[in-house]
Amino acid sequence: MSGEQAAAAGRRESVSLLVDCDTGIDDALALAYLCSQPQVELVAVSSTPGNVAAEQVARNNLSLLELCGRPDVPVAIGARAPLRIPLTTTPETHGPQGIGYAELPEPRGKVHDVDAVELWVEAARSRPGELTALLTAPLTNFALALRAEPRLPELLRGVVIMGGSYYYQGNTTPTAEWNTHVDPHAAAEVFAAFGGLPEERLPVVCALETTERIELTPGHVAALASEAACTEPELVLPEQSEGRRSTASNELVRHISDMVRYYFEFHRHYGQGYVAHIHDYFAASVAAGTARYRTRTATVHVETTAPRLIGTTVADFRGLWGEPPNARIVSENHPGEAFAELVSSLGGLARRLSDTTGRQG
Repeated sequence: MSGEQAAAAGRRESVSLLVDCDTGIDDALALAYLCSQPQVELVAVSSTPGNVAAEQVARNNLSLLELCGRPDVPVAIGARAPLRIPLTTTPETHGPQGIGYAELPEPRGKVHDVDAVELWVEAARSRPGELTALLTAPLTNFALALRAEPRLPELLRGVVIMGGSYYYQGNTTPTAEWNTHVDPHAAAEVFAAFGGLPEERLPVVCALETTERIELTPGHVAALASEAACTEPELVLPEQSEGRRSTASNELVRHISDMVRYYFEFHRHYGQGYVAHIHDYFAASVAAGTARYRTRTATVHVETTAPRLIGTTVADFRGLWGEPPNARIVSENHPGEAFAELVSSLGGLARRLSDTTGRQG
């Protein structure tokens, strides 16, 4: 859709989400944000290997959902590896457990006994036209779901993908973004499945050129803690020693602070400053209907063979290939609005959880 999409003013429209993630610090922030949105129904959360192995992803998801007051949401595992190549994880970016310095409580719940792919397919078949897929991980599980049910593009209400980079420097190789690089064959299958569909059925793609604009700073962490009514300011600063742990009075803020400190340090190590690109939060806000953005239709190609270019995504915006579009790529977003939304909503959730449970330490 080429026109501008805007978050609804006042009462927001209800949305039912199937979420697939590889949690991951930015996935964790995205999932916590969704938990803060009362109009969002989390139908299921599936766990894809990427930032960490699938079992650790599932543990992170279970713990975070319980921490955010959503223990009822089913968490499932599907694939344990990419479709055709070995799994690459990224402990240097997200930490050995995928959540930076945070040590989330041991989850009480268990992984759903139904495979993630089966869970997604049955949910889509039982609620045609109702569910939106939010994909913030390598597209392995979604590709497998499309193999099991090729009608998914018609059964789903919509699809939002975080992945790729289009005429923009990659964050894993000079040309490739992380999610697409981990499983390029899955990404190629997913985009191929949408070729020739009506424009409104095409996935909305949040790629690096817009997600790297969603740049978290220490000031945002301090504002989040203030919104959560923490008893002391939450200062995560570049001059502090690396690995310092938060003592915030609010439990959710404390864990988020420990996650993002690790992410700040990673970005600084790679010359990007004491900031953090929270890619997946932006995609979550698009799926939740709370972000304002513009898109451009394109035909996406994913490179799967050339060794130095594997995972590279190329967009034909002008129809030069003579092939039908298969994606709507976000071309404009609004970081200031995104962070005002995040601080207000996630800070409010943290405050409510603290008021409900009485846990301040």
